[in-house]
Amino acid sequence: MASFFERVYEIVKDIPRGKVSTYGQIARLLGTRDARRIGHALHANTDLKCPCHRVVFSDGRLAAGYVFGGAGEQKKRLEEEGVLFSHDGRVQLEKCLWQQDCK
Repeated sequence: MASFFERVYEIVKDIPRGKVSTYGQIARLLGTRDARRIGHALHANTDLKCPCHRVVFSDGRLAAGYVFGGAGEQKKRLEEEGVLFSHDGRVQLEKCLWQQDCK
């Protein structure tokens, strides 16, 4: 059976280019309410192929502690994929949120 962190990575790998998910959305998919634990898993990730940059806060803010270069790098990667941002630097979730049903 996969560890909790491995299960997080499996879900994150399913987020398509140009879309984002939230820590809370991933927590719900895993049947937990602990969105912080999702952040811990992503911060511990060492697999550069896992698109951790596609996970944001529920209000569209980026993670200041994004492990692969900070929020600036996260925003750059998302913009390269076509993710839209509002004037205050938040992801436009109404247009870019990954619509995945909770299991």
